[in-house]
Parts: sequence; C-alpha cells; structure tokens
Amino acid sequence: MKKSKRERLEKAGWKVGTVQDFLGLSDEEMALIELKRSLVHMVKQTREAHKMTQQTLAKLLESSQSRIAKIEAASPDISLDLIVKALFVLGVTPKRLGRFLAAGTITS
Repeated sequence: MKKSKRERLEKAGWKVGTVQDFLGLSDEEMALIELKRSLVHMVKQTREAHKMTQQTLAKLLESSQSRIAKIEAASPDISLDLIVKALFVLGVTPKRLGRFLAAGTITS
C-alpha cells in the first residue's frame, strides 16, 4: 500500500496493519501458512506443466478431483502430508523440493 493512502486511512481513523497483526498470528504460524501456500502453488504449477488434469492427478494420488481442487485452493482441511504426497506423485523429487524451499520461495 502506498504511504499516502496509508496515511489517509489512518487519519480517517482506520487501523492499518498486516494479516498477521489482524489475525494475531505468531511468526511460526505465519511461516507455516506461507510454506503451505508455496507448496500448493508448486502443486498446481507442476500439474499444469505436465498438462495433467485434476482428475488425472486424483487417480494417481488415489483420491478425488474435488480433493485436488481443495489442495490447489489451499483449503485449511488439507494436510501438508497430502500436499507433499501430490508433489511426489507429480515427479517432484525430495532434492527438487528442498531446492525450491531453499530458494526462498517462502517468507521468513
């Protein structure tokens, strides 16, 4: 947000802050959310790069298309285990996953 807009909002009585401030999240909780968001993005990007449908990925994962849609929407009821399993099914190696995370794709 531009500084001038922020100042106008604050002058009008609005409180301006981050999502973390608004929700009262710890740094660790915020890091976990960012990690999950990054991995979900990697699932969708990798699936699309393979020109694979959600249905096809679901069959490989022995799951349902709606579950894949939930993964890609970062639904809160989707575990990190399932996200990582989807990445492995898509052919992402642990080494590639490690490089992805080490590249700073998540905020610290």
